Amino acid sequence: MSGKWKRKALLTAGIIILVLGLLIQGTARKNGKEKSTGGRIMEGLAEAAMERALADSCLLPFFLEQGQGTLEDDSPAGKAVEEMFPLYTYTFHEVQEGEDEDQKNIDEENLDYGEGALHIDSDLIARMQQENDGYQENMDQAEISEENDQENTDKEEDTDIGSQGESQQDDGLDEEKAFEPAAFPAYSYDWSEKWDYEKLVSNFYAIDGTTGLDSSYVGLDQLLYQDMSITRSLEGPDILIYHTHSLEDFADSVPGDPSTTIVGAGERLTEILQDTYGFSVLHDIGGYDVEARDEAYNKSLPAIEQILAENPTIQVVIDLHRDEMKEGKKLVMELDGRPTARFMLFNGMSYLRNKGKIAYLENPYLQENLAFSFQMQVAANEYYPGLARKIYLKAYRYNLHLCPKSLLVELGAQTNTVEEIMNACDPLAHIISIVLNGQM
Repeated sequence: MSGKWKRKALLTAGIIILVLGLLIQGTARKNGKEKSTGGRIMEGLAEAAMERALADSCLLPFFLEQGQGTLEDDSPAGKAVEEMFPLYTYTFHEVQEGEDEDQKNIDEENLDYGEGALHIDSDLIARMQQENDGYQENMDQAEISEENDQENTDKEEDTDIGSQGESQQDDGLDEEKAFEPAAFPAYSYDWSEKWDYEKLVSNFYAIDGTTGLDSSYVGLDQLLYQDMSITRSLEGPDILIYHTHSLEDFADSVPGDPSTTIVGAGERLTEILQDTYGFSVLHDIGGYDVEARDEAYNKSLPAIEQILAENPTIQVVIDLHRDEMKEGKKLVMELDGRPTARFMLFNGMSYLRNKGKIAYLENPYLQENLAFSFQMQVAANEYYPGLARKIYLKAYRYNLHLCPKSLLVELGAQTNTVEEIMNACDPLAHIISIVLNGQM
């Protein structure tokens, strides 16, 4: 059933429930008699049904479709609805959370480090800009190349078979260079300096316009000096990797082949963490966004809670995504001679700038979440300068409340190639191992 018809069905059902509820209440009042226990129960059920009908069937679709009366503003209508219909309030935030991750209320440039960044020199900035500027040119050249390839097909078929031997001899020259983890930091922060709120925020965070970062969460004691290491288990997985949005793909992903999507990147990251760094990793490939992308966070939550209940040894939960960029912009850099997608760490604050904390999306592990992403960011900046964009803070929770070491990673974007994404899994795994091994 399409979203349009589903909303109509909900609206019809809601009206029916509303009318029945009014009839029950009206009959009881008309009789003027003291209601029996059964009557009181029926009236209570009717009131609850009325509230749910109004929230799920009438108000919510109308508000979302018309784009007015939202709970993000301080309008009297918004406040009245929030107080009268708590179920609507909860449902609204769940829906907003599902739609919000891809939307940026911030200039894209603010997510990237500029020339003034401590860990990035001007040469690196120039090289990354050159990579991005050449992206559109390469796309244009690709179209020309396809035409030339078609013209040359017949000629290649007539080529002397002896040339195949020469090609085989040269194959070794084209082998991909193996990744070598950085043995030492390329840059080191001086933590003996004064790192106040303003300096920490400007060097590590990009804050979305819908949220804020309270100073109580920001300081070296809260972020850098918290122990994020883990003791590895011999009885079960240490790390869970999953994908709220499993259908996210890349510029050259093969339709119908999940190994070329973000799920394939998760499998690659799993292999490296296990084979190279010795962690035990569980990779969940549940398709939580198959039916509806904006319901994916709501659908993934009970599934991930069940996985954690069945695997109590899990200490780290990583939700692996890819970002959405404007066409023509590409998140890529050259790392050890390999084209490598850049990534961004992401925190949900459960906080709206103009309303305060979102009570329905409580996160008791917010401080630990922030410490985990901060230490990941520091490790990335020190060992692989330029690989990570700034940590992006947004308003909702994004299921990061599931454990203290919860992490959301945006690995590249839809404009990256599968090769660039897979290459990025190597340094990302190394950075994760640095933090979890307590090597900060």
